[in-house]
Amino acid sequence: MNPLRPAILAAAGSPRMKRMLTGIPVTANIVRRFVAGETRDELIPVVRGLLGSGRMISVDFLGENTTDRAQADATLAEYLSLINDLAVLDDGRSGAAARIEVSVKLSALGQALPDDGPATATENLRILCAKAGQAGVWVTVDAEDHTTTDATLATVHAVRAEFPWLGAVLQAYLYRTEADCRELSGAELRIRLCKGAYREPRAVAFQRASEVTDSYLRCLDTLMRGAGYPMVASHDPVLITAAQQLAVETGRGTDRFEQQMLYGVRDTEQLRLAAAGTAMRVYVPYGDQWYGYLTRRLAERPANLAFFLRALAGDS
Repeated sequence: MNPLRPAILAAAGSPRMKRMLTGIPVTANIVRRFVAGETRDELIPVVRGLLGSGRMISVDFLGENTTDRAQADATLAEYLSLINDLAVLDDGRSGAAARIEVSVKLSALGQALPDDGPATATENLRILCAKAGQAGVWVTVDAEDHTTTDATLATVHAVRAEFPWLGAVLQAYLYRTEADCRELSGAELRIRLCKGAYREPRAVAFQRASEVTDSYLRCLDTLMRGAGYPMVASHDPVLITAAQQLAVETGRGTDRFEQQMLYGVRDTEQLRLAAAGTAMRVYVPYGDQWYGYLTRRLAERPANLAFFLRALAGDS
């Protein structure tokens, strides 16, 4: 695991560090690598190019930890407009999968609001899913830190009664996730499995990279042998290969699982997988609330951090 990861994740929650980094002009070069723009006008050409390359997309309007009802309502309105703009780019499904998806954090829809936060987020998610369903767009609810996991899965379960295609994210670094995979693999659920990107305590999460990888492999095996639709979110060659091998072993065709990677990371590998016939989806963030997202990306891979430091030194 990147030895600087704890410090970088701590910086994600530091207002002082945010002010410093967002005030450096060269930071814009880093943001453009991992974020598709601050507005929908900047996002749409990026999305059009990805779809034209044979890849699918999942678009995330960046924002989380909303504590203001007006902000939660504004986020919902942005997602509804986003779906309108994305729907006109779609030319149908790729196998069993919707080519276009949006990803959303429940805290951005109001989950953390005082008094009625969970109810507000649930209702906003229902509105979002109704709009997406009309447009033929999928929705996946992103995972956040471990304190929100139970509430998030409860909301997904409630909304899936009406929108069974709604997806959820599980994070392999949490001790609980292997059991969650066993519980959820029996149903026809869309589950995105990722390693996890938040700063979690040893009491709830694996800390060593090898432990996280081993947990991911166990969780992946459970999902690939289950009845659902696994979404294998990883840039790790070991995990990508494992998913391909399990698909062959279990007779799971390319229409019954997909690989996912982040925008700006391993683009050549994304194109290779798509050209080989693998369902390949790219997670594409946009919006001006990019700071927390960017710092988590830097914490995940030393190569990302090296790119950032070179840019700060004027070499990028």
